[in-house]
Amino acid sequence: MNAQKANQTVKFEALLPNLAATENWGRQFAAGLKPGVLILLKGELGAGKTTLVRAVLRALGVEGNIKSPTYPVLETYNVSSLYLHHFDFYRIKSQSELEDAGFREYFGGPGLCFVEWPERAGEWLPTADVSIELSTKGEGRKLTAIAGSSLGRQCLEPIFTA
Repeated sequence: MNAQKANQTVKFEALLPNLAATENWGRQFAAGLKPGVLILLKGELGAGKTTLVRAVLRALGVEGNIKSPTYPVLETYNVSSLYLHHFDFYRIKSQSELEDAGFREYFGGPGLCFVEWPERAGEWLPTADVSIELSTKGEGRKLTAIAGSSLGRQCLEPIFTA
């Protein structure tokens, strides 16, 4: 694992050799999450975006079935006194679909928002607190996380000390 802090930018890189390592990283990341954070998840199909969110949800105490929001676009989970909103914009064809669905109200509030396929939203999304990119590396994954705000830096801090 490699973590870099340069001025205000915080970048974290890791090679995750298997599913267990991806889940472990998600648990560590969950420890630093703050209310109101927006996390964008980028990567090809099968890169592990939903796996990472599932690990975060499990670490936050969510039990039972955790579904991918590919078809409904949004799954919401009650986590302690907060809500975690898990979006998947894979099937979104235009920014107007997002506006018409009323999703804007979820961003900037006290909940946690994870967005898969944020590039489908174009300029519609606010600036991310944390951007995570996953890519396949053989049987494993390469993970790059970049903090885009002070809130994002706070969320990544537990990773540096783990």
